[in-house]
Amino acid sequence: MFIHFGLYALGARHEWLQHREEIAPADYAKYFEHFDPDLYDPREWARRAKQAGMKYVVLTAKHHEGFCLWDSKFTDYKATNTPYGKDLLKPYVEDYRAEGLKVGFYYSLIDWHHPEFPIDGIHPLRNHPDAIEMNKTRDVRKYAEYMRNQVTELLTDFGDISVIWFDFSYPKREYRGMPGKGRDDWQSEELIGLVRQLQPNIIVGDRLDLPTDGNFPKDLATPEQYTPRVAPTVNGKPVRWEVCHTFSGSWGYHRDESTWKDAGQLINILIDTVSLGGNLLMNVGPTARGTFDKRAISALETYGEWLRLNGRAIYGAGPSAFTAPNGTKFTQKGNRLYLHIQNWPFRHIHIDGLGGKVKYAQFLHDASEIHWLDPKAEVDSNIGVAVGESMLTLELPVIKPDVVVPVIELILKD
Repeated sequence: MFIHFGLYALGARHEWLQHREEIAPADYAKYFEHFDPDLYDPREWARRAKQAGMKYVVLTAKHHEGFCLWDSKFTDYKATNTPYGKDLLKPYVEDYRAEGLKVGFYYSLIDWHHPEFPIDGIHPLRNHPDAIEMNKTRDVRKYAEYMRNQVTELLTDFGDISVIWFDFSYPKREYRGMPGKGRDDWQSEELIGLVRQLQPNIIVGDRLDLPTDGNFPKDLATPEQYTPRVAPTVNGKPVRWEVCHTFSGSWGYHRDESTWKDAGQLINILIDTVSLGGNLLMNVGPTARGTFDKRAISALETYGEWLRLNGRAIYGAGPSAFTAPNGTKFTQKGNRLYLHIQNWPFRHIHIDGLGGKVKYAQFLHDASEIHWLDPKAEVDSNIGVAVGESMLTLELPVIKPDVVVPVIELILKD
């Protein structure tokens, strides 16, 4: 579970609203002055995550707006100074851990509130007539020190943290003579050294713009809002990766956003990811009162219901060496090969290369047996086409089972 929660929830029109609408920090302050998520219940969030089948969570401790969910000593722009008046991170960490979930933090490298953060092409003040002049008094080195101080708090005061997700670098995005930002601005090499020192076992995201010369091995590749065609690699070698997606078109709460994914899209994103060996980080944007809205709850329940019956095709499973037919995906765990039928066919599925290799076949959701044709028999006697001994032809019911994506478990011969 990815969670984007901050002042932008009050605006309820995308977490980048300050950028999109070029809202000056002084005007954006109205959200800070009215931030009061009185229904915030991280125990409920954690229960929802666990019931949805999620195993770890990453929460935006600080997003691009610069607002901090914890009682940081290095800023006044934090939850404890709002009408809510309390630290949001401590109960989050405690309650998610109590549900057996691994805990992570997202920390934005960008900060549109900090006075030392130079204005650039994605800053809300980018078109201010005095932007270049204003930058003469801003020192990104002081800002980088501020980040290290805050990261030290996050990785010292909350126990073992499994993931830290830094976001993001854009060194080539020059705008009106104002350069983008990357490793030199963040002092990324010093920052990741600090992270490794404080939490040696933590997984670090890949958005620090670190060199790819081998001195900074990548812990985690993070493709966003698309499914890779093939599993990501670094210098030609496999790498741990997760893809991050949203239920709708926004990461933060967006009251009027309407492009919410349907159940088939939600499940197929998960299947596509696992079939390539990746993890899925699926986002929820809580409301400004600290709740998950009905649409988010429905999406979470879609995952929970499907995984309750089909979870063993996902957890501990990964890519298969066998090639899945069109409209399907394979995942595999040991001698169990899982055929995810994403487009329901009429009566038969033909799988080349599995003829004579399967001991037993069943639907995973109800353990009902699936038959297959004799490889030497004809599928269609009218045209006289034989299946062929290398082909496994499964016989399916005409009507698709009442499962978002049915899965057939193929138990391979030893």
